[in-house]
Amino acid sequence: MTAPAALEPRVSVLEQSGLRWIQIESPGPAEIAWLEEEFSFHELDLEDVRSRRQRPKVDDYQDYLFLVLHFPWYDKASGRLFPAEVNVFIGRDFLITIPNVPLKPVRNVFRRLEANEEERAEWFVKGSGFLFYEVLDSLYGYCFPILDQIGRKLEEIEDRMFERDPDESIVRQISNVKQEIISYRKITKPQRPVLRQLERAGERFLASEDLDIYYDDLIDSAERIWDLLENYKEVVEALETTNETAISHRQNRVLRVLTVLTVVFLPVTFMTNLFGMNVPVPFDHTVGAFFAIAGVLVAAVLVLLGVFRWFRWL
Repeated sequence: MTAPAALEPRVSVLEQSGLRWIQIESPGPAEIAWLEEEFSFHELDLEDVRSRRQRPKVDDYQDYLFLVLHFPWYDKASGRLFPAEVNVFIGRDFLITIPNVPLKPVRNVFRRLEANEEERAEWFVKGSGFLFYEVLDSLYGYCFPILDQIGRKLEEIEDRMFERDPDESIVRQISNVKQEIISYRKITKPQRPVLRQLERAGERFLASEDLDIYYDDLIDSAERIWDLLENYKEVVEALETTNETAISHRQNRVLRVLTVLTVVFLPVTFMTNLFGMNVPVPFDHTVGAFFAIAGVLVAAVLVLLGVFRWFRWL
């Protein structure tokens, strides 16, 4: 029986000016085996590539850097945010990006350079540090539209909250947005110190000192993202408190109306029970008594309604 042929590794390579960019999406055993054969990376780094639950970090070796970075990834099927892990190997003459899910920013930059030889030559000649900056810049640029979407959801919730008859789905919407903000914060928070560590550790891979400014820009982007998340966190908590207060006010308004109606009809209930007893009472069997009693009851109801209106309870 013939043994099944080994699967070909799914590896995409761009090469220019002595620099290679290797892109591997969702690596499997074939791709890991290819990395082991082509490069002498530490076995722990390859183990991290196999794993899907690594924290953001930078491992500094003599010949290369290994990074684990997380970025928000919106899953349309479940409608939730998840951390997309990107493993990166960077050396003087190579850059290897390994996202564990298909990330459009990385894929788009790779395809753009693949189609544009002039731009590829311009970027590759500046070294692996500059190329990696461009990849990170596209990934951080991808973060802001997700934040804008969260901001629009918060504005929509605020507008619906003060409608005349808001439905109960607004509570679920607040909960969903709150979960998105929490997930985004969990993705972003541990990565903030990693960028500063990368700036220090990656100096030997920067072809020009001017690249320090570019990496500072990445740090600024990460801080802006965190500031927006802090702002959104405060906004969603304020909306949640406001919604609870509005619900409480609506309930109090209903209870107030019911209380007023109960008090208004209290004399009616008393009089009908009094004259409905099976014992002789004054004015019994008198036709005029019925109209007199009815007039008194109507007058009592009108007086009570006037009093409640005066106190603005109605």
